[in-house]
Amino acid sequence: MKRSRRSYCCLGLHFLVYSLVAIVIESGFLSLPKHQQQQKQVGWYDTVDADRDSDRNSINSNCKFARKRIGPLNMCQLLGMNCATPTDFMFSFKGFRQRGGITDKHSDGWGCMFFEGRGVRAFHDSAAAATSPIAEMMSNYPIKTLNMIAHIRYATTGAVALENVHPFQRELWGIVWIFCHNGDVPKFGKDRSHPWIGQIEGERIYNPIGDTDSEAVFCALLNFLKARFQTLPTMPVLYNAIEEFCKEVIKGEEHTTIFNFLLGVDEHVQFAYSWPGARPGSSCWNGLCYTVREPPFKSASLADVDYAVDFNEVTTEKDRVAVIATSPLTNDEVWKTFERGELILFDEGLPHAGVDVALVEEKGHGLTSRVLKKLPIPEAAMGFQKWYGGTDIDEKEKSDLNFVI
Repeated sequence: MKRSRRSYCCLGLHFLVYSLVAIVIESGFLSLPKHQQQQKQVGWYDTVDADRDSDRNSINSNCKFARKRIGPLNMCQLLGMNCATPTDFMFSFKGFRQRGGITDKHSDGWGCMFFEGRGVRAFHDSAAAATSPIAEMMSNYPIKTLNMIAHIRYATTGAVALENVHPFQRELWGIVWIFCHNGDVPKFGKDRSHPWIGQIEGERIYNPIGDTDSEAVFCALLNFLKARFQTLPTMPVLYNAIEEFCKEVIKGEEHTTIFNFLLGVDEHVQFAYSWPGARPGSSCWNGLCYTVREPPFKSASLADVDYAVDFNEVTTEKDRVAVIATSPLTNDEVWKTFERGELILFDEGLPHAGVDVALVEEKGHGLTSRVLKKLPIPEAAMGFQKWYGGTDIDEKEKSDLNFVI
């Protein structure tokens, strides 16, 4: 069918208008609706080169546009989930991985670890989470666990390499410990000799493989615990020891340290600690927050991608999940921000701190080891009072103890 000259002019005019609108949108002066923004971003990354350097440069370049919409960029991103019943993490991880190159510029690798009984499954990739085929698989594969942590890296210390990708894992007392971190720890910087933390010095059994301050401080924590305990600590004693370690790491460097971490200890327990802050010249505040999903469940929509789930349709009355993240993953849930210096123990999807930590030991979710003995409850309680209260307990007081330490 032949077109008139007038038709061609109209087509040309439409094309010119469309091009001008596209230029205005790319410049950041006009924002697309949220669902169209996400579709546009996915289109960008469908054409990213396979070459690693080209991939990273393309992602960081395109994220300049994303930054205009979502505000200041964060440091490394953390995600933790702690559950009352085995639960998959597809929903939270689907949103979380967008921060690895689409809604934020953390394109220097990602990792995820989660417990299955006493064992751990580990996935690491030095590629960006937003484009990683492994991350794509995990977003759609319903693996269930009681305890998981994940990390998206923005490299500041150490090269972009697999050995520097979090989370890290080590064995202590026949138990697997997993760890990821967000921030800067000057005491463990690359230009410093790593100090011994704690008053009881011991052998440096744990040493970092990579170049990050994060792995170095994780090894320091395990060396601290191994030197300190000759018997297996109960949860309240372990909680207080970790809290003491954190205070010493920060001491004297309070204004320059940013220390947020997740620590998984066996299949039930996850510690989360936050000493938030911002790098010099940055308006980006890095801390931790959490939400608890429990009955009555409701719908939730992700903040980083146009996706929602009605949890009331896919859960039971026994389900409960605590989700810990650097910043809220959803738009319509209540997220609680950690206080500065706050350490929280999560078990069965519930937060515990202070004296409340004894409840975790009472229900049988304390440490269990085949290589280190745990003291009977009265002896452990007496030791706790001597250690932290500085007083002895007579036999009558010992018999009156009706709590777990």
